[in-house]
Amino acid sequence: MALGEAFKLDEALRSLDSVQLAKVSGRLVRVSGMLLESLGCRRMTGQRCMVEQADGTLLEAQVVGFNRDITYLMPFKKPMGLTAGSRVFPAEEETALRIDDSWLGRVVNGLGEPLDELGKLTGRDPLPTELPRVNPLKRRPVTEALDVGVRAINALLTVGKGQRVGLFAGSGVGKSVLLGMITRQTKADVVVVGLIGERGREVQEFILHALGEEGLRKAVVVVAPANESPLMRLKAAELCHSIAAYFRDQGNDVLLLVDSLTRYAMAQREIALALGEPPATKGYPPSVFGMLPELVESAGNGADARGSLSALYTVLAEGDDQQDPIVDCARAILDGHIVLSRRLADVGHYPAIDISASVSRCMTQVSAVPQQRAARAFKEFYSTFEKIKELIPLGGYTPGMDSKTDRSVQLAPALERFLRQEVGEGSELGVSIATLQSILK
Repeated sequence: MALGEAFKLDEALRSLDSVQLAKVSGRLVRVSGMLLESLGCRRMTGQRCMVEQADGTLLEAQVVGFNRDITYLMPFKKPMGLTAGSRVFPAEEETALRIDDSWLGRVVNGLGEPLDELGKLTGRDPLPTELPRVNPLKRRPVTEALDVGVRAINALLTVGKGQRVGLFAGSGVGKSVLLGMITRQTKADVVVVGLIGERGREVQEFILHALGEEGLRKAVVVVAPANESPLMRLKAAELCHSIAAYFRDQGNDVLLLVDSLTRYAMAQREIALALGEPPATKGYPPSVFGMLPELVESAGNGADARGSLSALYTVLAEGDDQQDPIVDCARAILDGHIVLSRRLADVGHYPAIDISASVSRCMTQVSAVPQQRAARAFKEFYSTFEKIKELIPLGGYTPGMDSKTDRSVQLAPALERFLRQEVGEGSELGVSIATLQSILK
């Protein structure tokens, strides 16, 4: 036998060691809602499996827990037919998502799969699957104001580049409308939108009316409507944070919008309760209150001197309860909260921002002292007038008794005009501050 032929034979024999003689699989033993239980397919938590459905297609699922020999799986999409004993295969090695500027203008789901029928997404750089982390000692502080185009926020609740702010309100008070105003008017290089657990109808409306054709060119939209599985909603919220952090680290000023943080918490509640975790507060298990800070802390500025990541989260106050556990938790971990009032919305006052209940914790770092003084005076006059407003028609107010009250009554029409703003109206940061100071002169 020639030497070359012997060498090829040795190579062929060695290659047999890597040939898989049998395909390892487990079997499905129980289905409870969206939770699947399997035996024989051992995978680590976080890894993925493929479950065989009745029509022969494979359903992608992720390991979310285990109990002795039983592995708990949660599917990414709705099962189309599962039977007892359905085979469960370990998924092949996951191919990491790759990202670059070609993602701008695209709409994707929680797995990074395109929903806009514009072709497969490709990219130059790998996108980490884990939430981005920044050493707190290296995180660049918030030092520059962010112009959001809403007069009341710009002048009285000034937001900084790198700040994380919450929009707190009950249902139907105007959170989405205000979010759209901020989306259109904020000066940012890249906008990343996460529509998590909301109505599917709102997705196309947000893209058409809030972003528009021009806004979509510099945006990435991550969508997981309410009819998606809880795992898909979790993945979508985490994916939009990873995308925003990538563009931030490329030196861009990024605006991240998440609607809503409450739906993210509800998705984790569904998974945790299905796994048997005990409820702690209003049905929310402890893991929810551990995951919320981890998600929020992945936003904000990075260690690089270039680029910023400002985040805006909507938070649903169920029953207008500002002591709702998710509202209370979000208020503690965010850098500010803007509260929308149903009382103001009911009388046609939009945006229905309750100035006295809202605060920006970074305002003193990004605004001048004269503006801060003017904002405090505005709030004082406004709250004074709110206290006596109902007494004026009843004759309970007598001019000349108190100079501060008299001044509040005189300024009331101008204060209310300042706080109201039409949906299509914009107000730049400098103009908003100048208008505020002119009212109080």
